[in-house]
Amino acid sequence: MTDQKPTKYYFLPLVISLCIAFGLWLGKSMSNGVNDSLLLGGSAKYQKMQDIIDVLDKKYVDSLNGEALFEQTISDMLHKLDPHSNYIAAKDLELMNESIQGQFGGVGVRFFILRDTICVTNVIPGSPSDRAGLLAGDKIIKVDGKKVAKKKITNDKVMALLKGNENTTVKLQILRNGKIINKSVVRGTIPIESIVSAYMIEPTIGFIKIDQFSVNTSQEFRKAAEWLQQKGMKKLILDLRNNGGGVLQSATDIADEFLKNNLPMLKTKGEHTKPQTYRATSGGILESTEVTILINANSASASEILAGAIQDNDRGTIIGRRSFGKGLVQEDVKLRDGSNLRLTIARYYTPTGRCIQKSYDAGYEEYMSDQMDRYDNGELYAPDSTLFADSLKFKTPKGKIVYGGGGIMPDVFVPFDSSGTSWYYTDLRFSQAFNAFAFDFVQQRRYKWKTIEDFEKNFTVTDAILNQFVQFAQKEIKITKDKKGLAYSKTLIVKTLKAEIARQLWLEDGYYRITNKTDNEVQRALKYLKR
Repeated sequence: MTDQKPTKYYFLPLVISLCIAFGLWLGKSMSNGVNDSLLLGGSAKYQKMQDIIDVLDKKYVDSLNGEALFEQTISDMLHKLDPHSNYIAAKDLELMNESIQGQFGGVGVRFFILRDTICVTNVIPGSPSDRAGLLAGDKIIKVDGKKVAKKKITNDKVMALLKGNENTTVKLQILRNGKIINKSVVRGTIPIESIVSAYMIEPTIGFIKIDQFSVNTSQEFRKAAEWLQQKGMKKLILDLRNNGGGVLQSATDIADEFLKNNLPMLKTKGEHTKPQTYRATSGGILESTEVTILINANSASASEILAGAIQDNDRGTIIGRRSFGKGLVQEDVKLRDGSNLRLTIARYYTPTGRCIQKSYDAGYEEYMSDQMDRYDNGELYAPDSTLFADSLKFKTPKGKIVYGGGGIMPDVFVPFDSSGTSWYYTDLRFSQAFNAFAFDFVQQRRYKWKTIEDFEKNFTVTDAILNQFVQFAQKEIKITKDKKGLAYSKTLIVKTLKAEIARQLWLEDGYYRITNKTDNEVQRALKYLKR
């Protein structure tokens, strides 16, 4: 005998796994959404799968973890259909639903772990923690009597301890300025805000950053837009960069605020779903507001729906780089064991008829590595002309040429800004260095600046502060000082430090107010709107 496996059996484990997964899935009839007659009518078709499972149960050399094998393999099988159909285990479903619903049960703090200690960076105003008297800068050392400081604790473990059903109580022991304080916090419903920044970037120009699309996003957006209009907003920069999407209805509701009555926003079609056209209604509060939308390669799904509706109706200008290219619509089918089948049921088309779904013929792994391919082929620095095929060409009502087949092409291309980047800066950026230093830095300065405007105008990262940061990163984060990298990336490090310190004090709104000052896409949008 030989240990070498014949080539023809190379895919046998995958085939057996698929049989096991599909057999378990059908055999147990877990889904409330699956028609029982389908299972009965096709029982003979799947009997071979059940036979294989029986043989494996009786004769396979090792014991089988059926559940783990099922969960992994059913996802692999679904990804053979398309990249976005997926199986979600019950244990993972709650977290994903929180993102969609835009809320969860908890105490209302933001934290990170530094020196094996849970450090509270922000307390949400009006939250249970705020009412209980917790403050930014507090360090949580015990939860319900169990010590959590100086132990190898993870973010997931902290979340599991702090989250819970509304009106349940969690007892916290905190360290504040060297003193131990005990607090009882009654959990409540904590919102996950998807509008993370909204402010007047110029006297007549507003800026809104949407982080994701949840059930509540369109309501948050309308509230933010109305507030900016009261401050004199006539034009708007809408930032959808790095927004991976979410709830379709929120995207169309926001598009509706810009578009006049009866204009098409989106079309969906699928083999087993009725074609549907989403049209704008009357009374949008931004119908006369000039808008630019920022996108990049991580803008996907609902972000592309919104950008496509604006672009195809000649309603605004898209600025940045080609978006991700997700033009598929998923529907959730809940299974009896609490897990979930997220199944692609339709393709969506922009108002001109474009399908912007990029090809997945080469398989799931190749599909997901597309971002790296864009970097390798130089598309981050110049538009890829091979994507502008005549067969994918469409015209807007005013005659502008737009393209389908792989994302939303911006009207104004802005190359990726890699200036000042070094391996030293990259190591710092992908570590805790910036936010950990910022947390320590503001401990005795949290009330030094009354407003973000005051901070922006009067705070400077001096050479002394920069040197403190470099020493901190070397001592606490174990990133050795690189003199050449520091000299090359000094400007970028200083900008990032100031932005991260602002984030500690004013959350994402503070961060974006600082970074937008030198952000190429934001500045290009400002230039366009002030033309």
